[in-house]
Amino acid sequence: MIANFLIIWQQRDAVLAGLLNTVILLAVSGVASLLLGALLMPMLMSQNKAVRRVAAVYVDAMRCAPFLLFVYLIYFGLPTLGMRMSNWSAGALALILYNAAYMGELLRGAWVELPASLIESGKAFGFRGFTLLRRIILPPVMLRATPLVGNQLVQIVKDSAFLTVIAVGELTHEMTGIQATYFIPFAAFVAAVLLYWCICLAIEAGTGMLNKFAEERRA
Repeated sequence: MIANFLIIWQQRDAVLAGLLNTVILLAVSGVASLLLGALLMPMLMSQNKAVRRVAAVYVDAMRCAPFLLFVYLIYFGLPTLGMRMSNWSAGALALILYNAAYMGELLRGAWVELPASLIESGKAFGFRGFTLLRRIILPPVMLRATPLVGNQLVQIVKDSAFLTVIAVGELTHEMTGIQATYFIPFAAFVAAVLLYWCICLAIEAGTGMLNKFAEERRA
């Protein structure tokens, strides 16, 4: 058994390459989906019924569709429409579009919890439209939603493992290749689980620090 883990160590360059790719996917898709979610949030809260309905349909569609099926749709479906992209780009796009719906919904929930007096005060000072959103609404929403955003980042890490089906060289893909070559599935996948756990612990630590800062700001 120890010899199997030694093989993993000998293949550390491939493991680290997969780990780095997973972290890059997390960073890119996490930031992009959060930004798209922040744009989606006011649509979900819009007083225009048509805008609110379109945003709600998008959120419901992403939340009801299995992520693996969505990856297939992006990777195999878009080329039939003349939109070709690399495996990595298709995987990143799938992560971004899928998780943006969740980000938008959790930010909407944080907005609902804001005291009405906060928004009314902003309007009293002359803030309107996008300025009101950017200066008055979005900062406290982001602070309130920090733990939920952290949970969604963890979900992005787990979703990224599905990208092995389209040969994106992330951590699961590299570990699958190692176990198929050396026939050591237990060692390969235990090592993968531990590395995913480390990534998630780092996310939890980061969001914990931000949440502590948010509580200090609210105190």
